[in-house]
Amino acid sequence: MSQSNEINELLGLRRQPVAVKFQQSAPAGIPHIDDAAVSGCTYWKLAAEGRTFYTDASDHFGCPIGSYTHGIDLPDEQAKELEGLVGTMVQLQYIAMEEVPEIPQLAGEFGVAIYAPLAEAEFEPDAVLISGTAKQMMLLAEAAHAAGIASDSSMVERPTCAALSAVMQSGRTATNLGCIGNRVYTELEDNELYFVIAGSQLASVVDKLHTIVDANNELESFHRNRLEA
Repeated sequence: MSQSNEINELLGLRRQPVAVKFQQSAPAGIPHIDDAAVSGCTYWKLAAEGRTFYTDASDHFGCPIGSYTHGIDLPDEQAKELEGLVGTMVQLQYIAMEEVPEIPQLAGEFGVAIYAPLAEAEFEPDAVLISGTAKQMMLLAEAAHAAGIASDSSMVERPTCAALSAVMQSGRTATNLGCIGNRVYTELEDNELYFVIAGSQLASVVDKLHTIVDANNELESFHRNRLEA
């Protein structure tokens, strides 16, 4: 998709933007993931590295938290693991139990999820995942604001995979700082975070991004000259 080239040209991203789509049946011409990953966000990393594939519900059983945000019904063993993991998080005061029902979940029955580098996606994504530095994500957030689709929620939401559910529910965008699990599994750098865009809003954000980048370049020169003076 041309939008991916535009985003990379404007921002100079380290990783490719990732397109994600959810549908009920396996897509024609796209392979099933060869090995189930230990975390759902590992699939983000694989797609950013250039792979196109789909997963079914069982490919997410190794990630109880991700299965929860994706609305996947877990087998008994994995369901008990989820309960234990949530209990540990509460005990560590990482989250409060009353927060759990507020975590966004995908609506409807989970069928398959399709992942691809945005530049190579031959489908219309439900969500686009972009990772980068604070400055790069600032520019995207400003572009989303200019397009009238900025997120109205906190950017500290965790787990990170809930950002997919959040933008699909809102049809807008979300900034996410990246939770510790995501950072381990995706090898996200300490100075990087995420910006997630509802697929239907991608063109609007990219359109405004051109203006925002140009404006920031001009303003940076203004402020640097003012500082030197």
